[in-house]
Amino acid sequence: MKISKRAISIPASPIRKLIPFANEAKSKGTKVYHLNIGQPDIVTPSLMWDNIKKVENKVLAYGPSNGLLEFREKLSEYYAKFSVNVSPAEMIVTTGGSEALMFAMLVICNPDDEVLIPEPYYANYNGFGNLTQVNVKPITTYAENGFHLPTIQEIEKGITPRTKAILFSNPGNPTGVVYTKDELNMLIKIAKKHNLMLIADEVYREFVYEGEFTSLLSIPEAEQITIIADSISKRYSACGARIGCFVTKNKEVLDAAMKYAQARLCPPTLEQIGAIGALNVPHSYYEEILTEYRSRRDTVLDKINKVDGVICKQPKGAFYCIAKLPIDDCEKFAKWMLTDFNVDGKTTMVAPATGFYGTKGSGKDEVRIAYVLNNADLVKAMDILAEGIRVYKETFNV
Repeated sequence: MKISKRAISIPASPIRKLIPFANEAKSKGTKVYHLNIGQPDIVTPSLMWDNIKKVENKVLAYGPSNGLLEFREKLSEYYAKFSVNVSPAEMIVTTGGSEALMFAMLVICNPDDEVLIPEPYYANYNGFGNLTQVNVKPITTYAENGFHLPTIQEIEKGITPRTKAILFSNPGNPTGVVYTKDELNMLIKIAKKHNLMLIADEVYREFVYEGEFTSLLSIPEAEQITIIADSISKRYSACGARIGCFVTKNKEVLDAAMKYAQARLCPPTLEQIGAIGALNVPHSYYEEILTEYRSRRDTVLDKINKVDGVICKQPKGAFYCIAKLPIDDCEKFAKWMLTDFNVDGKTTMVAPATGFYGTKGSGKDEVRIAYVLNNADLVKAMDILAEGIRVYKETFNV
């Protein structure tokens, strides 16, 4: 038996493929500070656990394919806080934000059609494209200007007759960029000119440290050309719950997506019940986590920008940054940190940035840092990373 070409071509996760080396380091007694994965250490709200514990059903039955009505009603109230006026009927609850993104690609694109995505981008977009037979085409952005979008002319160079959508993460993973309203209006202008849809991955909307977040669906001109992909994973530190949402005011798109929702039967029920509780958290919850992550971001920036040759502009949102380092090969460096380097039995694991680029050869001197550790651990991890960069340069004559 031969496995499929699709299975052969799907890329390995750049975030997870170095895990065996981390596990080997740990087996030898080395402590590894994980800066490679966006798993928050913030406690999941007790209101979420409480709601799940209250369930007394004797049968865990199928739920509606588009999700529990009570949850969609609560989501409608939540989105209204961001000037997004959508009814419960204009959303489909999904198994994580990942399924929402795959539904979007399946609805908009035929096999071999294209979706433009600003790079560096969330590495799993490649996997979603592979699964849906959609070609991911990069729009290159740069560390030197904080990974903001290029000009209209540069973006339009990537549009072909097969281009069906522009997908972007706002706030950005892995860059932390927060797009301005002018940038969003530019994308709307391009989409309307070329008859494209816009897919806005807004999973990190609560994590904006300077300025304001603008949801694409809060702009009236974008209503009929927008799909929002959402998730509770990061917002409520509930990555294992796998509850997301597909939101659109375009009825034709929504009806098509509903067919895929019915084909997979229903999203998880208990987690939706828990999420209803999470949506009841007071505003102070968001304020506290925002304050905490802003402090962590500032710790990382202060440390990394003291290293000679580093370029790392201040990210305005999410809890990641891409740092351009004075190294020759980020995968080699990240692996070396796990296999050959430690400070007093401790080392740091980062995510090589090459896996976040679609353009071959890009990001070789960049890494993604997720500031999801507490400040005390971040200080230690960043000091180790700085020393690792110094020793690596000396060892390999970079």
